[in-house]
Amino acid sequence: MNWVFLCLAILFEVAGTVSMKLSSGFTKLIPSLLLIFFYGGSLFFLTLTLKSIDVSVAYAVWSGMGIVLITVVGFLFFQEHVSVMKVISIGLIIAGVVSLNLIEHVAVSEPVHKSGQYK
Repeated sequence: MNWVFLCLAILFEVAGTVSMKLSSGFTKLIPSLLLIFFYGGSLFFLTLTLKSIDVSVAYAVWSGMGIVLITVVGFLFFQEHVSVMKVISIGLIIAGVVSLNLIEHVAVSEPVHKSGQYK
């Protein structure tokens, strides 16, 4: 369930960022209210996530995947420019998120003793 909460936190964060763009600097009421709602929801679900996932992993996945998704949304819906460097950078973010998840699974399956040695 913890990863479901993290996915919800990411989706709410992306929706909040889209609402931020649509609010035109808090000049439009509905997008401004949605911004507050979605960011509040994102932090709510992120907080639930932190009950069972390390903060370093959860925050990295939350922020990294948020960046990836909002970049895609910006390209598809706001006609934002996508350069080769941006695509490479997003690829590196995804690689980092995958690496963190792999490290998290290894850490769970192979606990480390206080001496720093694996069991």
